[in-house]
Amino acid sequence: MKLSSTETYWPLKDAMKHSYPSIDSDLNTDILIIGGGITGALMAYKLVNEGKRIILLDRRDVCGGSTSGSTALLQYEIDVPLHQLIKLRGVKCAVDSYQNGKKAIFDLRNIIDTVGSNCNFEFKKSIYFTTLKKDVPYLKNEFKIRKQHGFEVSWLSRFELQKMGLNAIAAIESKTAAVMDPYKLATDLLHYCHQKGMQIYDRTNVTSIQHQKGKIIAHTDSKNTITASHIIHCTGYESTETLTEKVVDLKSTYVITSESQPDLPENFKHAIFWDTASPYHYIRTTEDNRIIMGGGDEDFKDPKKRDKLIPKKEQYLLKQFSKRFPDLDFKIDYSWAGTFGETKDGLPYFGKPNSRRNEHYILGFGGNGITFSVLGMNSILDSLHNKKNQDLEYYRFGR
Repeated sequence: MKLSSTETYWPLKDAMKHSYPSIDSDLNTDILIIGGGITGALMAYKLVNEGKRIILLDRRDVCGGSTSGSTALLQYEIDVPLHQLIKLRGVKCAVDSYQNGKKAIFDLRNIIDTVGSNCNFEFKKSIYFTTLKKDVPYLKNEFKIRKQHGFEVSWLSRFELQKMGLNAIAAIESKTAAVMDPYKLATDLLHYCHQKGMQIYDRTNVTSIQHQKGKIIAHTDSKNTITASHIIHCTGYESTETLTEKVVDLKSTYVITSESQPDLPENFKHAIFWDTASPYHYIRTTEDNRIIMGGGDEDFKDPKKRDKLIPKKEQYLLKQFSKRFPDLDFKIDYSWAGTFGETKDGLPYFGKPNSRRNEHYILGFGGNGITFSVLGMNSILDSLHNKKNQDLEYYRFGR
């Protein structure tokens, strides 16, 4: 599956500093990670530091899938609001999931410091706003529930939002959010793991997986095999190709990135914005003073149809931006389309779909893919060792 259109911002900005070979021989390892994006890189980081022997594969250049098209809004808020998630999954799972997301942002900051990645991580405020009067009671309910469960939030009026340049009726302001360059962090994590002995092979596709005498044999398109004790699938939306359970509805999303604007207002630069529309729109800035706006989601049909809509979606997103920030100019420098997915409860899927097989999945679907991947990283060892883990129960298959 082609996960993004050709011209995303991050790879063009960062270029490719490290390259890896395709596989050309039969190999053996303890753990095979399939997927070389941000999720695979985080799993590798955890396991390399635990002394595990690992091979990582990607069917394209590493980080060339969803990671290259991610807008990397790091929020503890989940696509499903807390008051609705409580109804879907109960108070404990819902509140823990929101708290887990908050912790994941700080865990990620520590990882970035450890590997010395210059991925432009920056803490921001999160502004969850509405431009629709009918959504004000919904937003007030969400604010009340978050306050009730100890989340640090503030209510912003139309007047306070206007001072930020935002044409909206009301908003919830959260203190903990962040942004970064996801492509840079993923490539830096992989390079760190490679230096510690992990083997990386890109442009290598797994065509089939065979279970034999307690071992797993992955067959590749080069006719080589990799024999492992465990396989971890970090294949994101492409996991629909290997899972029998339907866990996600695929969507197409669209993103525009502006030219650099050195005079952006400070209160605009220090926040990320997302609205109550369905599907929602989201806005952030970059370290070089560009504006990124995404949204305009559609049901995914195929990459060609998705990408054909880019010119139309460019104009749609520009119009939506102008409505929300009428005093800011937006001249498009980059635009792209990507594939993402939504689960029924907005939560990820971790662990083994089949308890009798040592195939594990870490699937951070939705707008919180990166923070979900950090949660998966923190529970992967328990999945490998068949130990009980609360997150593996919350985010299990067959739930």
